[in-house]
Parts: sequence; structure tokens; C-alpha cells
Amino acid sequence: MITHWTRPRWSRTAHTLIEEHALLLGQVAARANDLLTVAAEDRWPRTELQALLDYVRAELIRQIADEEWMLFPPHPTPSGFDRLRRDHLRLRHNTQALEDATSGHSESTAVQIAATTWRLLTLLERHFSAEEDLLAAASAPCPVHATADLTGRSHEWYPLTEGTMIDLDALPADQVIDAIVERLLRLRADEHVELRSSNDLCRLWRQMDRIDPYGYGFVYLQEGPQRWAMQVTRRQPR
Repeated sequence: MITHWTRPRWSRTAHTLIEEHALLLGQVAARANDLLTVAAEDRWPRTELQALLDYVRAELIRQIADEEWMLFPPHPTPSGFDRLRRDHLRLRHNTQALEDATSGHSESTAVQIAATTWRLLTLLERHFSAEEDLLAAASAPCPVHATADLTGRSHEWYPLTEGTMIDLDALPADQVIDAIVERLLRLRADEHVELRSSNDLCRLWRQMDRIDPYGYGFVYLQEGPQRWAMQVTRRQPR
């Protein structure tokens, strides 16, 4: 029987690890809820599964790698941290099971995909709680900083750059280029997005051309003076 996950509350700006975990869990849960709703009707959740996987790959898998690198003590580690590392491995395995379903490497049903998604959520909530307790004890009396504070990479970028049409004016002015570059690097071959802004987009064009020359195609759809719009397509690799 499929049951909806209750979305936790989260703050828009995460400065502590607890806030960061709440943000991540809330975003994963929101996408999982969409998947579970479709699976409960015994329909294959193709779009919802892809949305969940895209977020988990871009945000969650990167998060657990950052935590091991920045927050966990070096070897030898206490047994509690060994358990956290095992949890990280299980999260990766659950993600791979979902990946296999999208690539045709498994014959999972909608109900099985829902069960895997539920296991991922349950493990993630339990793991985050255990990790917060262990790291808080190790760093007391100071709160544990969010990894985003240490890397300068904001988790708030992802929901603002998701989808096929992105309003750059919704992003903080000092983070626009970094956030959009990260989004464009996630595009698959022949996939495209439309960017809209009250400013010319040539600076972004030049930045992407430095990062990956000839890797993207740029077409202006609107050229000011009040609004600019551009379609960006990731080209097939040469």
C-alpha cells in the first residue's frame, strides 16, 4: 500500500546542517510525492521518476560526497561515522535501482518503483537525523555549518533553474551566472532550455563558450530593449 510522505518544513536559506538537511529532504519528498501519486494509480511514473532522479543526482549525491569530505573526521573514524558512510552507500544503491528502471535495465513495476522510492525517503530521513546528532556531538557547543556555506554553492539554485524555461531575474544577481552554468552543464545532448532576463544574456554565452567551446548552440528569441530571451541547446559530442 502506497502512502504519501509528509513534506518537512525548510527555510529558504540554509546556514546550518539541520536547515540544509530539511531543505534537501523537503525537495526530495516533493518529487517523491508526485511519483507516489502516479504509482498509486498503477501508472508508470516516467516524468516523475526522471524529475526525482535529476534532483537526487544533482543535489543529494553531491551533498553526501561533500559531507564525507568536509564534515567527517579523517580515518580512523569512530564506529558511528562508519555507519553514516554505509548509509551513503545504501543511498547510492537505491538511486542506482531507480536509474536502472529508467534505462530499461530492470523490469520493475510502478509499485516496485514506489517501494524503492519509499525506502530512499525513509533511509534519508533516518540518516540525516543520525548524522546531525553525531556531528553536533563532535562539534559542540558550536552548530554544524551547512556544506553550502563552505562551498559557496546554494541549494536554492536548483528549484529556480528546473524546467525548460528559466527566469534569470528570480535568481540573486551575484549568483546568476554560476547557477545557470550549473544548469546548462546538466543538459543532455539535444536538450534545450529557454532563458529569459531583463538583461542581455551575452555574458552567459561567453562564459559557456569558455567552459565548453562548440558544446552549446545559442539562439536569441528576443533582443531587448526591455526583455531578452535565448534558447540554449546542448549539442551532440563531436
